[in-house]
This record gives sequence, structure tokens and C-alpha cells, in this order.
Amino acid sequence: MIESPTIPTIGVGEGTVPSIRHSLEKFGIRETDFIRACDVTFKQSIKFVNWLDKTKHGENYYHHLFDHPYIFGEEVTQQWLANGSQHRYAAAVSKQEICCEENYAPKTIATPEYVGVNGYAYHFDARKFATFLMKHAQTTFAVKHLYADILDVSLDDNGFITHLIDSNNNQLPYDFIIDCSGFSAAIIGKKLNIGFIDRSEELLTDTAITLQVPTSSEEEIPPYTIATAHQAGWIWDIALTQRRGVGFVYSSKHMDEACAVKKLHHYLGNKFTDLKPRKIPIKVGRREVFWHKNCVAIGLSQGFVEPLEATAILLTDFSAGLLSKRFPLLKADMEYLAPDFNQRVTHVWESTFDFIKMHYCISDRNDSSFWQDNRQLAGISKRLKSNLARWQHFAPLREDFDSKFDLFDLENYLYVLYGMNYLPRKDAITEPVAAIADKQYAFKANRITQLLAELPKHRDLINKIHQFGLQKN
Repeated sequence: MIESPTIPTIGVGEGTVPSIRHSLEKFGIRETDFIRACDVTFKQSIKFVNWLDKTKHGENYYHHLFDHPYIFGEEVTQQWLANGSQHRYAAAVSKQEICCEENYAPKTIATPEYVGVNGYAYHFDARKFATFLMKHAQTTFAVKHLYADILDVSLDDNGFITHLIDSNNNQLPYDFIIDCSGFSAAIIGKKLNIGFIDRSEELLTDTAITLQVPTSSEEEIPPYTIATAHQAGWIWDIALTQRRGVGFVYSSKHMDEACAVKKLHHYLGNKFTDLKPRKIPIKVGRREVFWHKNCVAIGLSQGFVEPLEATAILLTDFSAGLLSKRFPLLKADMEYLAPDFNQRVTHVWESTFDFIKMHYCISDRNDSSFWQDNRQLAGISKRLKSNLARWQHFAPLREDFDSKFDLFDLENYLYVLYGMNYLPRKDAITEPVAAIADKQYAFKANRITQLLAELPKHRDLINKIHQFGLQKN
């Protein structure tokens, strides 16, 4: 592991998705240790605020939950659609929305590590997490850690990397390189000349400004990320135990920096105007390929899409997991493994672009040119246009997602589509289906009553974990 001593980390990505639990457990990391070391809080949802037109819907929100919407049966959804969607979709089908809104934890202190009563992921301090993983890799897997700036590479006659060359002109021989150099793509982009496919005409936000806002140890901790839309983008708001990470994402074509800073401080009630936001340019797009010769790009060196659904860590986790399952043992293996890897990861990136774009293009907001521009057909992929046209008439089915490599699947689309009132035509349901749905609703109501009596408040559980720890699984 070669790390630059001079290049700072991005360090603002503090939200994750549930698959990270499997990865951490697979690494042999105790959940208790992770929570204590990385200022961790639990994330059960993303709460999308004001993504619809406020003149039509008033102050509005919906939850993209981590529990499956069919957890009590799909008949609940069928009845909800037939009845004219009178209540929020997530509230109608899930036990989890009310737990989120009331700031309950997703488990109890007696629940084993990595097991949840409700589905969950994490919020954490990204810098502390990087340090935590580094120490774990060194002590558990004997990973050697070297600080050096890599300035160049040596290639053989076939274009394979033979050596990395550092700032002291040391020639460091390696058989295989994983480029985790972030936005710079120092090896895959700058040295191997793999091109970048720009997607800024499709996804319009290109800048973020961020602040870390102190909080009191007595304040409630929302167990979800808040994503609040504004006239040229959206704001993330993530609560850790002692601070909030807040970021204002916007399109510089639709809002200038001075206005963005002003609106960020307005969001925070003008209480932290002495804090100067950090500016982060967003270059939306991906590499043409991700595995070239004996170099594989992982993380931001692959590309970037705004962090609306914790996409960066999800794409990193998927790519690293796929590489670990098909890691080449011989140089000749790469001829067979690289094309498959590139095909799979390309599909994941393209489907992720579609999922993020959908949040914007189905919104009925008309208060600015930003939202109007997001609905221009030229900026919507052929696949997404086809799906949205079909979903105006027919409810989405699992068969609409024909790849097992779709990171965002039926359940993710249902929460967003139905949360934003993008509904299929209203069809009547049969009496037997309605009877099943009524039983599912009753069971859900009883389960909610049980959970609200059993689950602790979010901050109370975090405090208990720091004091007592969770049970080993």
C-alpha cells in the first residue's frame, strides 16, 4: 500500500449502504470496535426533502428506506396503488419509516454484531475510518504501508507496468497495480492514457461546498441522511455523535458560488457564518475501461457521480469485491479476466447514472431552470426513458432489472418512484388480494407497536455500545 504524504484526502463521504456490513464482517472487523473508533452512527434511510414542487405539495418528503418494501408482502403495495396512494409509500409498506422519524435505533444492545431488527448502514468520520482500515490491514493481513509520491511508471514492450517510480527516482517493481489515486487517476488516466467519459450534460451538479457543524452530545441523532433539494441542486446533512457533515451540491451553470455559500448558511440558520466552507469540484463521468493491462482502477480513479445515494463507496465496494473473487494468479489470466471485469463494472456505472438521474428528471419542480433542464430528453439515457415510459402505465417488476449486477434494484426504484408520485395507472385489485393486504397491514401495525416498545433511541444505543459493546455474532 503506497500512500502519498502530500496529497490530502477528500474526507467528506460519510454515508454508506447496507452492503458495507458484509464487507466489514468479512474483513474480520468487530462492529463494536468500528463504531467506537470512527464516530459511527446508524443510517436506516435517506430522507428526501422538497424534491417535489412546494406550490403543489407543500413541504414534502419521502424516505428511501433500507428495509425491503415487500417485507410484509407485495399485496400492500398493490392496495396502496389501487387506493390512490393516500399516504406516503414508505409509511404504508414499512415498519421502518416511523422508527426513523422517531429517531429509534435499528437494533438493541442485545442484538448481535452486524445483525439488525431494521435494515441499516452507517454514517462515520471518513478520515477516522481510513486510519482504522489502515491499522487493521497492517495488523490482520500484514499489508506493508509505504509513504511515497509516485511520479511515473516503467512499461514493458507490451504496455504492462513493471515499476513505479517515486519522487526520489526509486524504481519500485510490482506485478499488479490497483490505482486508488482518487480524482487524479494518476496511473490509469495520466500514465496509461485511459480516457474519461464526461457525463456532465446528463448530471448537472458540478460543485460541492462543505462544512462540519458542531453539535451537542445531548441532541437527538437522526438515523438517516437528509437530502434537501434547492433551486440548483441539493444539500446533504449527516449527523455523527459530535458534529454534522453538511454539503451544498449545486450546478455552477445555475448558481454562483457566493449565492451557494449564502444559501448553505441560510440552511444552517446563519449560526455558523464564521465557518468557511470547503469547495470541491465534481467531475461527473467514468473511465472508458477500469482494468487495463496489469492495472485496475478502484474508487474515485474509476470516475465520480454525486453522492446522492452513497454511490462512491457502493461502487468501490462492488468493484473491490469483484476483483477479489477473480484476482489473477498469472499474467496470462488477465487476458480473460479484464474484459469481464470491465463489462460488469461498466454496467454498474451506467445503471448508477440512470438511477441518480431519475431523482431529477421525474421531479415536478418548476422553480428554476435547473429543474427544467433536468427534464430535457437529451440528458436522459435511452434505457431510462424506456423504463420511465413503461412505468407510467405498469408498476415496476423485478424482471425489469435484467442484470444481477444492478446495484440499485426494484426496491430502490419503488421507494424513489412512488415517493415522488411517479405512479402507474390506477388498477382495481381483486377481493382476495385486498383481503391479504388487510392482513399484512394489521401485522405491520402490530409489529410497529412491538418495535417502538423494544428499540432504544438512536443516541442511547450509541452510548451503550461505547460503554458495553455489542455481542459477537
